[in-house]
Amino acid sequence: MFLRTFLGLAATAATGLAASLQQVNSFGANPTNIQMFIYVPDKVAANPAIIVALHPCGGSGQQWFSGTRLPSYADSNGFIIVYPSTPHMSNCWDVQNPDSLTHGQGGDAGGIISMVNYTLEKYSGDRDRVYVMGFSSGGMMTNVMAGSYPDVFEAGAAYSGVAFGCFQGAPSATPMSPNQTCAQGMQKTPQEWGNLVRNAYPGYTGRRPRMQITHGLADGLVRPTCGEEALKQWSNVLGVEYTRDVAGVPSSGWTQKLYGGDGVKVQGFMGQGVGHAPSVNEEQLLTWFGILGGGENGGGENGGGNNGGGNNGGGGGGTVALWGQCGGNGYSGPTGCAQGTCKVLNEWYSQCTP
Repeated sequence: MFLRTFLGLAATAATGLAASLQQVNSFGANPTNIQMFIYVPDKVAANPAIIVALHPCGGSGQQWFSGTRLPSYADSNGFIIVYPSTPHMSNCWDVQNPDSLTHGQGGDAGGIISMVNYTLEKYSGDRDRVYVMGFSSGGMMTNVMAGSYPDVFEAGAAYSGVAFGCFQGAPSATPMSPNQTCAQGMQKTPQEWGNLVRNAYPGYTGRRPRMQITHGLADGLVRPTCGEEALKQWSNVLGVEYTRDVAGVPSSGWTQKLYGGDGVKVQGFMGQGVGHAPSVNEEQLLTWFGILGGGENGGGENGGGNNGGGNNGGGGGGTVALWGQCGGNGYSGPTGCAQGTCKVLNEWYSQCTP
């Protein structure tokens, strides 16, 4: 939920692209007046897959466009990326909003679904290959979209998020909120978590999205327990049991958690010493989605994962980019700001601000 930007990647991730990010001003029902940006490669595949990529708190669709190398993979594979952007609530998604937590009721989730439908219709997209991913607040919203709209998404990948409904009833879901009960590791039984998802769309009996959960074990903002609780939730919803851990996958310090035998429906990646922002391994993500080789089993055992590098919030060296985290209880990363000053927002979170 908290912005720990990928500005180190932003300088290079989106360079050399054939196409450019475009804003769409009219895309259908938009209950909360969020914004739509879209990346359509010059060569779009027939009936292309669509990925919805959700930014963190303090971020934007434009920022998240530069935060990963997904656009370059879109150029070579012909899929389309939708980048929703919220200007509200410190640029955090409304994961606490009952409307977003209920199928067909609106909220930010309703606007995002309108973006998906617009893209499917305009570009003859494949309705069986719509995916959602996001980091922090975007990871939380990934779980919300998968829970409220299981009929839309084939798979999701949440980085540093929380379980569906974790912020239910809270006045907001920002790092400035004095109530950080959810982000500090709220716990429920698998059945209780699963019921929150099932109650979001009463009577739904169709297929539900496969889910991949990634979390750093040194995350002091959205505690590692949050990732574990999300795995409990989705394993219950999808009817699979924890099978085993696989150490060292995809690299030293990481542990892959498999459910249902081979992890085809649910799997997790937990990184030792990794803070709030594990880097996105685009090839692994696209394999999990089935866009790259391996089909829907691309994320099974030894199917890869995050590489443990990138902007992970660990270690005390270096400086923090503007809007990044620079302090707070449990935080062990850099405290100096490359731009601006480090401002205390609450006991858990300090941020580099202008």
